[in-house]
Amino acid sequence: MEWLKETALWLWNITEVRFILDSIWKLGLAALLSGIIGYEREHSHRPAGFRTHILVAIGSALVMLTSVYVADKYEGIMNVDITRMSGQVVSGIGFLGAGTILREGFSVKGLTTAASLWAVSCIGIAVGAGFIVGAVVATLVIYLTLNSLKKVIVRGKAGKALYVEVKDLAEQVPKISKIIKRTGTVVHSMEILYEGDSKLRKKKDTSTIKAIIFPKTDEATNLIVSTLQNDENVVDVYVD
Repeated sequence: MEWLKETALWLWNITEVRFILDSIWKLGLAALLSGIIGYEREHSHRPAGFRTHILVAIGSALVMLTSVYVADKYEGIMNVDITRMSGQVVSGIGFLGAGTILREGFSVKGLTTAASLWAVSCIGIAVGAGFIVGAVVATLVIYLTLNSLKKVIVRGKAGKALYVEVKDLAEQVPKISKIIKRTGTVVHSMEILYEGDSKLRKKKDTSTIKAIIFPKTDEATNLIVSTLQNDENVVDVYVD
């Protein structure tokens, strides 16, 4: 076993080998940390989920590792600013974030997903630069913000979940929004539910809309439900 230890020590003393091993574990760590955040987004049925967050973090970490590699390779030959490439990542990720906002259209939730993508890119840069403690702590804080604080905010405002099953989705979304706002109720978010997420029994050729609302009174909630029930394109209504 002595020869194995000596061989490993010899390989570790080779700069290229050491950099390769360092890059492998950093890229793996970036994938792990971003996967934690991406899983929460995927579980919440957001447009950018598990794979997207991992790809963003891996790309960001690779950019930072490349910057370090270029700086070491051309040391003494030319001055290389290792922060330039990572700075372009932070600004460029905004285009991807904008796509998630446009994807949901009327929902404000896209802003949170865009912010999580931007934050994940920063985590990737931190891992690539070797700031592991910062990356791990940031991942924990981001996950708690996305998962736990969301429940605290909704519970604190006494929000209600309104489920509406409709026939004509494109026409009903703006109509439902107007009916809710007409009663003075605040609409926190609206989304189209996936199969199995609805409180209603989904029928053929229908879609279910879930709206998180904050009505001022119970009368406002009853008025919303009764108005929707009288609409011929509304199949069913449920308030949780």
